[in-house]
Amino acid sequence: MFKHILLPVDGSDLSLRAVRLGVELAKTCGARVYALHVVAPFHTIAYMAEMLAATEVVYTKDAIVRARQYIAEVQRIAAEAGIECAGSYVFDDHPHEAILATAREQHCDLVVMASHGWRGFTRLLLGSEVHKVLLKSEIPVLVCR
Repeated sequence: MFKHILLPVDGSDLSLRAVRLGVELAKTCGARVYALHVVAPFHTIAYMAEMLAATEVVYTKDAIVRARQYIAEVQRIAAEAGIECAGSYVFDDHPHEAILATAREQHCDLVVMASHGWRGFTRLLLGSEVHKVLLKSEIPVLVCR
């Protein structure tokens, strides 16, 4: 049925629950998985440029360490299930666009991701990356709660 499943992960318990479901589905289908973590780029205003440059370097290093840990956790879960898993991280202001671009680049035929269940004003302010992926995806998306 599915051959290559994209598993976006943000390190939360909900996203890891979606990863586990995606890995189980991959095992059932004989598919492989691809883990993706999207990192928000560092944004600054032009104030004390020297201090901001140092802060950006620290932010970037920390973000990469976390991203690698998240990808490694997905790879560990996949390995325990005997599933092939590659992965990467990208810096992007728009996670849904990065998810869709990675799905295309990696030739994934399913995205399995978590819904954080934000409602009301919080959803209005923060938006729903899952909703954006659902609206723009050319492949099926399985949303886990």
